[in-house]
Amino acid sequence: MSLPPILWMQAFEAAARTLSFTQAGRELGVTQSAISQRIRLLEDRLGQALFVRHPRSLSLTPAGQAWLPSIQEAFTRIAEGTAEVFGPHPDAPVTLRATPALQNGWLATELTRFHQRHRDITVRVVSAVWPGDFGAEGVDMEIRYGQGDWADMESVLLNEEVMLPVCSPDLARELQTPGDLAGHTLLHAAGFALGWPSWLALAGSEGLEARCASFICDTQVATLALAARGAGIALTHRRLFDGRDDLVAPFELCMPTDEAFWLVRPQARVLRPACEALWEWLRDARELD
Repeated sequence: MSLPPILWMQAFEAAARTLSFTQAGRELGVTQSAISQRIRLLEDRLGQALFVRHPRSLSLTPAGQAWLPSIQEAFTRIAEGTAEVFGPHPDAPVTLRATPALQNGWLATELTRFHQRHRDITVRVVSAVWPGDFGAEGVDMEIRYGQGDWADMESVLLNEEVMLPVCSPDLARELQTPGDLAGHTLLHAAGFALGWPSWLALAGSEGLEARCASFICDTQVATLALAARGAGIALTHRRLFDGRDDLVAPFELCMPTDEAFWLVRPQARVLRPACEALWEWLRDARELD
């Protein structure tokens, strides 16, 4: 059997969801009689009734109840596929997702510069702690942390990353060598491949973390905020530390990491001109830090 016309299936989905031909007509911008006619044509095509018509209401037949989830799933997939390829309306804001830590530092600087050059483009920034998808939020692009190996994504490395300890200026006066960390509080950001044990091993103080107190947070924003208030020493990415005047690096040793920040978008996405402008700006700014 060939598929019925999509207008008929739209009429069925709206009427089945609302159990009202009148309400379905309002949603689709047609009359109640037009919905009734499309449903009747659809039933004729399928050879089965989809609705039971009561004097003042509607109900679905068993066939209508069984078919409705498939129709709704199909329309949802069409909507998702359209958004995935074409994105939102051309005049919609450009939506960028990034971690709170980046929003408070490098990204804030670059978005300010972008806005000064492109005042006609509205940018919407949403927060992400871990990588997400490009689904219902309508995200156009994202800055992710990882190794850049996400399937079906175009990924641009923003820069090579290193990690280093940072703390308040007062606390830094007590730290002359990595061994001086013993007895202090190490601030951990959960979820990163490399952390304090790796840095301490590189510094020749393997296992020293066992002689330190610990404070675990789920973002580097939190660890940096605690470090700035003297609560302990945070291990952070240089990109997130540069430009801050409330933190200092007590040691020169930096630890390379194979994880970094990446500018990411779906390979299938056709970017609107406004999105392309922001993508190119952030891509070209990666070497200007």
